[in-house]
Amino acid sequence: MLEELEIRNLGPIRSALIAPAGGMTAITGETGAGKSMLLSAIRLISGGPSDGGRVSVGAKEAWAQGVFEVGESVAAVAAAREAGFEPEDGELFLSRKVPASGRSRSMLSGRSVPRSVLGSVASELVTIHGQADQLRIASPSRQREFLDRYAGDDEAMAAYNKAWETLRAMDERLERLSSQESSMRQQADYLRESIERINRIDPQPGESEELHARRDRIENAAEIAQGAAMALAALDASQVGGDVDTASAADLIDRAAQALRSIHVEGVFSDLADRLDSIGTDLSDVVFTLSGEVDNENSMDDLDSINGRIHELDELTRRWGPTLADVIAWRDKAVFDLEDLDASPEKVEQLQTERGRLFRKALKAAQALSKLRAAAAGNLAGKVTKELSSLAMGGARLEISVKSRADDGSGSADVLDANGCDDIEFLFTPFPGSPQLPMGKSASGGELSRLMLALELVAAERHVVAGGTVPPMTFIFDEVDAGVGGKAAVELGARLARLAQSAQVIVVTHLPQVASWADQQYVVSKGASEGENGVVTTIRQVSGGERVHEIARMLSGSESETSLEHAEELLKASVL
Repeated sequence: MLEELEIRNLGPIRSALIAPAGGMTAITGETGAGKSMLLSAIRLISGGPSDGGRVSVGAKEAWAQGVFEVGESVAAVAAAREAGFEPEDGELFLSRKVPASGRSRSMLSGRSVPRSVLGSVASELVTIHGQADQLRIASPSRQREFLDRYAGDDEAMAAYNKAWETLRAMDERLERLSSQESSMRQQADYLRESIERINRIDPQPGESEELHARRDRIENAAEIAQGAAMALAALDASQVGGDVDTASAADLIDRAAQALRSIHVEGVFSDLADRLDSIGTDLSDVVFTLSGEVDNENSMDDLDSINGRIHELDELTRRWGPTLADVIAWRDKAVFDLEDLDASPEKVEQLQTERGRLFRKALKAAQALSKLRAAAAGNLAGKVTKELSSLAMGGARLEISVKSRADDGSGSADVLDANGCDDIEFLFTPFPGSPQLPMGKSASGGELSRLMLALELVAAERHVVAGGTVPPMTFIFDEVDAGVGGKAAVELGARLARLAQSAQVIVVTHLPQVASWADQQYVVSKGASEGENGVVTTIRQVSGGERVHEIARMLSGSESETSLEHAEELLKASVL
């Protein structure tokens, strides 16, 4: 939701601050007053193209900033996080600086970003329905997205996407087999020979380090034997064939501990005896370990066989290293790669059979998705057509074509794409007798804006009825009232107010019957400025008596007693 829009030096607007209502906000004013600059500001912060010619006369740069509350908008928060931004206090700041000459600067929450980032975030926050913006819904992809959003087919779409990605991976695998057969055969031979060589040597994790350690022990066997024997002789001569009657170090320590315990005087003697017992235990462990090391020196493997094994492992690490773990990992990966490179007829046939199974699974998922779309299309088109009759477009009709490419029964892979098996098209008939044409080519700007209003109304109603939540989207309508008057204008205002119950709505209008339904109203007016800066546009919120006077002006161009009474009646009647 747009909480605040601030503008500086954009066209005739020197400075303006707008805080739209959470529901419906009307922007009114005389023709040529500069209402279009508000839309220009929103397009700028939405990543639209910039134009230095729109900088106010005498100013160096124009600036616009929108503050959006994004607490409940999962998509908007995800888009911001993907760009590396975390909303602060549930808000995002989208701003744009446009110099009179040179490149514009885009900023998201105070940090410079590419213009495309503003566009991706803003697309989840604001939707502009104006004459220049309607063509977006004319694209088949946008129409499909709108229909899917209305259908609520997320689960079916996720199931299809999973099946499609698996099928596409298989197609890529088969393509590699067919297009690179010769080079792949050579690569397969290399992998096969390499795997066989590594398997023949059969390296084990950590084996190289263990062999080097054992070799070091053999090469230093004499030094190890001498040192260990001397240590054992000093600690316990009986372990190395010495005089068994000679007391060992452990025996001497034990005697010392017993002597201390024989002192029956309180003091430190008992504690010292305990410490000697602990030393004796550690010393016994040392003697036991040294004895085992001396024995090991007598059971070492032959040095030549160890060196031979180390040489074999070194050959492997030179080719596929640098470590033995790398060699083993390369071998394990090569086994899988070899399966893909095996272009034997049997292998290809096996993969093609599997591909057929995956295609049938994806096709089934696509057909399930298509049924949901077709049902939603009929429902959506019928409700939108009904809405149009209340928007001064009696006889206008929307039809949504969902043509499944799977219906031709060809079984061709071309029936599927990343979005399923359907060709979706919104077809609009603006008046009886008019040819049915693709949306965007068959309506004027005002008609298209009203069609978009009807679409958004029906979509919002669907979410509410289904118990879902509508993202806090901001809808901006321009020219939606073109060619509308009388009772149809009242119906138009009521429907905008109804949409505002589930989303934020900002409408630029010249109809009092529309403006009267708004929760807030801003008036755009122009006047002469001081100096040589030409015309300056001001924007102010009106309420109470001021709003009555503005509605009266819109009704009759004057503020007579009759028009003021009519304005008050209109405001009182504009309640859902």
